[in-house]
Amino acid sequence: MKVTKNLDGNVYTLAVEGRVDMLNSAEFQRETESGVSKLTGKSGTFVIDFADLKYISSAGLRVLLACHKQMMGISGKLSIINVIPSVMEIFEVTGFSDVLDIKEKA
Repeated sequence: MKVTKNLDGNVYTLAVEGRVDMLNSAEFQRETESGVSKLTGKSGTFVIDFADLKYISSAGLRVLLACHKQMMGISGKLSIINVIPSVMEIFEVTGFSDVLDIKEKA
């Protein structure tokens, strides 16, 4: 997994490349927690760009749910963008597409 981070005002973007699974979910969690901390007090938006994400496991899904709850706790928003069809299917099957703001790759 490779991540790229960018803070622009009250929008923090985390672009994730590769896979998020049991082997690197702790690192993914550290990255999301770091992003949430940068938005604390800003009522900002945390954007996770999955354009180059090939797979996400249940461990990665748990991190996303925790991030969503943390963002709600600081009156912010989590938005997941550029999701490829195979990853979107995982979100749909698990019901995450009904809970999170997720947009497929155009």
